[in-house]
Amino acid sequence: MKILKAIFWTLWRIWFYVLMGVPIIIMSPFLILSILSEKTYPQFFIMARLWAKIILFGMGFYYKIEREQKLEKGKSYMLVANHTSMTDIMLMLVISKSPFVFVGKKELVKIPIFGFFYKRTCILVDRESSKSRFEVFKRAQHRLNQGLSICIFPEGGVPEDENILLDEFKDGAFRLAIEHQIPVVPMTFADNKKRFSFSFFSGSPGRMRAKVHHFIETKGLTLDDKKDLKDRVRQVIYHQLLHNTKGKA
Repeated sequence: MKILKAIFWTLWRIWFYVLMGVPIIIMSPFLILSILSEKTYPQFFIMARLWAKIILFGMGFYYKIEREQKLEKGKSYMLVANHTSMTDIMLMLVISKSPFVFVGKKELVKIPIFGFFYKRTCILVDRESSKSRFEVFKRAQHRLNQGLSICIFPEGGVPEDENILLDEFKDGAFRLAIEHQIPVVPMTFADNKKRFSFSFFSGSPGRMRAKVHHFIETKGLTLDDKKDLKDRVRQVIYHQLLHNTKGKA
């Protein structure tokens, strides 16, 4: 039985990367045209959302999104969520119909095919370089000034210990939100770790729940309020994760 499960997980994991790569290859002429200019990023974003849905449904995942508040078209937000899985990227793309830009780790550039477009459309950060972190702020500010939203997973990466429910948050997302006086949108991804964690022999098709919480306004806040804002957002997500864990629903 264990051997059969291992074979299933191996083939299933391979299928995930097939689903990541094949749609990109098929859409590549249109994707390349859409990244030639920042003005055509919304067109790229539409195709990215289609790509995300293909992967989720192709892996046997179906999502259920609960919204306490809806995103308004044409308005900039700081989107934040807990981070436990590669599928967090796809689920985030499905949730927001309005274009946003990911701030993500540069290591994902190494993924064949995906990395080519990731490098040219996302804001990459090298967490070991203070210069890189400064450049992230400059690029994020530029994109916010264009009317786009920004998505940051504030844990700064996926915790190596999968028993950690929610790691500590970094400051970056909350500093940017305050500086641009844009709302923070906390989101909780309840099932992504269970469905498709970074442990190779794990996961299964099934439901992925996402909850979009009430937005937290930053109007009137200063950088002195950064820690309070960060702690408030973390508590919202943490308590929802606790609720999901206890409920097992």
